[in-house]
Amino acid sequence: MATRTLDPVTFEVLKNSFVTVVDEMAEQILRTCHSFVIFSRDFSCALHDAHGDTIMQGSQDIAVHVGTLHLKAKAVLEDFEGDIHEGDVFAVNDPYRGGTHFPDFSLIRPVFADGELIALAQANGHWADVGGSVPGSFDVGATDHFGEGIRVPPIRVVDKGTPRDDVIGMIASNSRAPGDIVGDCHAQIEATRVAEQELFRLIDKYGSEDVVAAFGEVQDYVERLTRARIADLPDGEWETADHVDFDPGGEEGLVTVKVKLTIKGDEILYDLSGSDPAIKSFLNSGAGVAFSGAIASAKTFLPEIPLNSGFYRAIKVDVGPEGTVVNAGWPNAVTGSVSGAYEKIMNAGFELWSQLMPERAMACCFNLEYLLVGGRDARRDDRPFFMWYDWMAGGWGGRNGRDGQDCTSPVFGVGLAVQPFEGQERLTPVLTSQHEIIPDSGGPGKHRGGCGVRKGGTLTQVEAAVMSYCCDRARSVTWGIGGGLPSLPHGVWLNRGSDEERFLGANFSGVPVKEGDRFERPSAGGGGLGDPLDRDPDAVLEDVADGYVTIERAALDYGVVIEEVDAELAEYRIDADATTTLRDEQRGARAARLDEDPEDVARRFRDGDLDVLDLVRHYGVILDWGSGELLPRTTEQYRELLRRRSASQWA
Repeated sequence: MATRTLDPVTFEVLKNSFVTVVDEMAEQILRTCHSFVIFSRDFSCALHDAHGDTIMQGSQDIAVHVGTLHLKAKAVLEDFEGDIHEGDVFAVNDPYRGGTHFPDFSLIRPVFADGELIALAQANGHWADVGGSVPGSFDVGATDHFGEGIRVPPIRVVDKGTPRDDVIGMIASNSRAPGDIVGDCHAQIEATRVAEQELFRLIDKYGSEDVVAAFGEVQDYVERLTRARIADLPDGEWETADHVDFDPGGEEGLVTVKVKLTIKGDEILYDLSGSDPAIKSFLNSGAGVAFSGAIASAKTFLPEIPLNSGFYRAIKVDVGPEGTVVNAGWPNAVTGSVSGAYEKIMNAGFELWSQLMPERAMACCFNLEYLLVGGRDARRDDRPFFMWYDWMAGGWGGRNGRDGQDCTSPVFGVGLAVQPFEGQERLTPVLTSQHEIIPDSGGPGKHRGGCGVRKGGTLTQVEAAVMSYCCDRARSVTWGIGGGLPSLPHGVWLNRGSDEERFLGANFSGVPVKEGDRFERPSAGGGGLGDPLDRDPDAVLEDVADGYVTIERAALDYGVVIEEVDAELAEYRIDADATTTLRDEQRGARAARLDEDPEDVARRFRDGDLDVLDLVRHYGVILDWGSGELLPRTTEQYRELLRRRSASQWA
């Protein structure tokens, strides 16, 4: 760390000014973007020093972007060393050079003072379609990047102040929404100009020497805070694993994402090298996303520390060799990484940090998911392409001393906004038919997981339309810790309750759909924290009155017997004697359920004697939820996880 040169007041003013600079970039994007996806805040901005290291992030950035933006900045500096000029802007989306996935395009502007490069301003946004084999560029079946869309290494799109319309046009022509691409590209370029303008304003007031000094000192400041916080933690090694549902090109069974955390003195090392090989799907991650997942899990438990490259000096990540599910490498498909390996790294990190800091413990949170419908919009005579591109809120894991957050943004990025239906319906031929909290979706625990939601829609005037879904956790169901129980499986139903009913699962691409088709899918709640039989019966009663838990599952999951008095007035009462008896019975019998014959359990499900929540919470049995077919290897693995995280903690 360099010697401090700024007085405390100037340092503090400049530190906070850098946050404002980045937030003003975000405001510029919101006011000028063209696509509904970016308007719903699927973007992030950053300010970097002349080495590409991050000086400051914005206050509402997307977590998965946060750990990768500096890698893109460094890629630009590496590729254009000696050929970077005032007025230039570069574009990059390459996930094999530190990016996230192909739809995330960064526009990066070098900032000069007195002819010297002092900083880079970066605006990164998710473009709704960047080509590939399906609308929205999310092809689950892709096994390499060639089916996922255009790959752009660092490339100059503004040359000394003059836009390279030929280059921008070339990129846009590979998209099903070229107008949005061009508009969003220029919105992001303008955002970087705003950052440059604001830096010049600071330089005019404080001088370039002090501003550049502050670039380094804010990173040193974060490093000192981080190292001091780590030094208060015990030395040691902790290890766990989370799982992607399956490998379409391999045998049936969960795919392991292994996370090992080592603390030594004032440094932390994440080691992801024990993870399984890359899979034949787009749920793999690149090295940048894996790094970001580890960093984001740590930052979640250290919220009081600002985030810049000083954080990365104290918390290091070994992503392991290329060829694994967390470091797939070119040309393996990686566009679904945010719902796949990334999300698993982050939640596995939560489990480890919950052991390190039990006062901030949190169970698994719901999995990020995207549902995409694309085709021709027959409401208009010219039949333009449309992309209905949707993500949902869901539940976070139960926390120490309190329930998980209900119906909130994914841990992927808490600044992400749920898209307003009115805007979606105006822009696309898809009508939203339902959006509601799902009772019993919060994982049972002493502290309940937050509830998820159910969303449904109907296709109206569509032509040549297909549906794709990027998700996971139909089998590696959102789990509880410390005795807590899981939530519920993800998956999309088409025309449910009709003769054309189909369960499409939690990962599919290019499914043909037509006018009049109806779809629905749940987002999971969070996992429970602590033994659900230790939950205060009055808290269960309140959940029933609020509609978060049903009377039936209050008994099955919490051992609390509740009687209805007046449902319209939300009046219920607890049968205290029956509750005591039921809880005693369940304590003596529940562990044995995990040893029952899985085939027999599956048969009882198909016969209607058990439901999905019975299987995932009490019997540890995983099926193909559409056909009811037992998945034996997955069930064996899932039961072992349920025993470790839940049953082993029961009294």
